Amino acid sequence: MDYKTWRHAFKIDPAKKLSDDDLEAVAESGTDGIIIGGSDGVTLENVLDLLARFRRFSVPLALEVSTVESVTPGFDYYFIPTILNTTDSKWLNGLHHEALREYGHMMNFDEIVTEGYCILNPGCTAAKLTGVNTVPDEEDVQAYARMAEHLFSLPVFYMEYSGKYGDPQLVKAAKELLNNTRLFYGGGIRSAEQAKEMAAIADTVIVGNIIYDDLKAALATVSAVKSVPLSV
Repeated sequence: MDYKTWRHAFKIDPAKKLSDDDLEAVAESGTDGIIIGGSDGVTLENVLDLLARFRRFSVPLALEVSTVESVTPGFDYYFIPTILNTTDSKWLNGLHHEALREYGHMMNFDEIVTEGYCILNPGCTAAKLTGVNTVPDEEDVQAYARMAEHLFSLPVFYMEYSGKYGDPQLVKAAKELLNNTRLFYGGGIRSAEQAKEMAAIADTVIVGNIIYDDLKAALATVSAVKSVPLSV
């Protein structure tokens, strides 16, 4: 399934333990895709472990690249974050240059999807790692959304709250400006109701941490998201 049609995706952190039974439940939940990625503790070994375990199932797999060393063949997509609101250019284009210098000659660019990240929770690990130290307001978010679509022609604008449930009005303010760029929402979803609320706004809803805390609630988000028509 093309990532452009995904309504729901689970994000699996390679640094966290997931039993075989729980992994099977996630893979066969009806989700549109699995994204493997995390902010820290990501290694080639734990990425390969998840790749091998998920490949027994038919669900599409994407690797969200956070370290060049953890990249390996075998995924359907490689999601490449570029942090639009970083204060450290390494996370905007530095690591990307490093990767292309080393591996550009062997990359299949049909499998590569650049995500324009806007990190909205300065207290999260991703923000601390990437030099995000302020909370963007509505005008900031709209500017980043325009940047993603009109300046850089990015396929994805990713509003990342990372452990904190976001402001639907802020998500809506970004969505209203996007026509060709797909809006991903991720962060803090802990119930079917929250999943439905964000599904009414965002193109793709990404569910992560709740998998490890309450698998039943995580699985319920799949049907919740898919029950909501996408607003246009």
